[in-house]
Amino acid sequence: MTNGLITRYHNWLGLPALTPVTLGEGATPLVHWADWDTHRIWLKLEGCNPTGSFKDRGMTVAVSHAKHEGASAVICASTGNTAASAAAYAGRGGLKAFVVIPNGQVALPKMIQASAYGAIILAIEGNFDQALTAVRNVAETEDWIALVNSVNPWRLRGQETGAYEILDDLGHAPAGFVLPVGNAGNISAYFHGFRRRGQGLPQMFGIQAQGSDPLVQGHDMDDVSTIASAIRIGKPASAHLAREAVAATRGQFRSVPDADILHAQRELAHGGVFVEPASAAAYAGLKMLYQEGRLPDGDIVGILTGNGLKDSTTAGLWAKVEPQVVPGESLLDAISDLMTH
Repeated sequence: MTNGLITRYHNWLGLPALTPVTLGEGATPLVHWADWDTHRIWLKLEGCNPTGSFKDRGMTVAVSHAKHEGASAVICASTGNTAASAAAYAGRGGLKAFVVIPNGQVALPKMIQASAYGAIILAIEGNFDQALTAVRNVAETEDWIALVNSVNPWRLRGQETGAYEILDDLGHAPAGFVLPVGNAGNISAYFHGFRRRGQGLPQMFGIQAQGSDPLVQGHDMDDVSTIASAIRIGKPASAHLAREAVAATRGQFRSVPDADILHAQRELAHGGVFVEPASAAAYAGLKMLYQEGRLPDGDIVGILTGNGLKDSTTAGLWAKVEPQVVPGESLLDAISDLMTH
């Protein structure tokens, strides 16, 4: 039996006595990927969470707390992963889930997933930032509906548990830490998780996509564009917390182009790890930092936030999807020929 994060880390989370709404989230693999000179590279596969992304860490805590406080529904703005996670945990807890998306800007598999869990999906014209403003207004007006975006502090407390697991697995804080940044809550959650445990702080690098990199540019962006839809956000709600994390650890915000994201997605997949573009952005950034000599020596952890099936259409830009048709009696000849080319 797998205990969820609230049971496993209750003493660290500061929650009241409550009944957890859990799907057995967390305990995701920390995979030794490679040794690059003096850097030992680890990848944490957050796509192995129940709904396929890191959002489940925060959602188990946010939904459990909302139910404990008497909410009958949850609401979120989403580029896809939050929607799916909120819908799953709301369903598990017997609550309704309303998800608000920017019309035409969310990957279809994520919308299907949220709908399958029972979410009521509403689309508004505009971008994610406008959707977030709208749902915040609703949640501030009605006390029966709980906002479960990462502006909810319980969401971020839950996401801290990723840092706890890294410390438990490695036995110490890594020297460097790389993850994708969209709305900027996750990097600050890991920062506070490492700091709360008191076993050292890694140098933290937040990776954005070029065309959607307000933290790199140093200002909010109204028009954003990238193939990595999960981090296509121009006005990160937790920007101030993310800046604190990077400044306190002498890290950096960097951005990578879509072409590098697709190349990284392919490289990871050919090594057995299929991730969505936002996760591939983190790996592309990790490689860039290594090539520039900016990574500290020692253990380096990259966070891969979501499963590749979350946005499988992007892989179609480089993966050979159409099968080769061969006669059954010629199968061995065809395989032998392919092995020599």
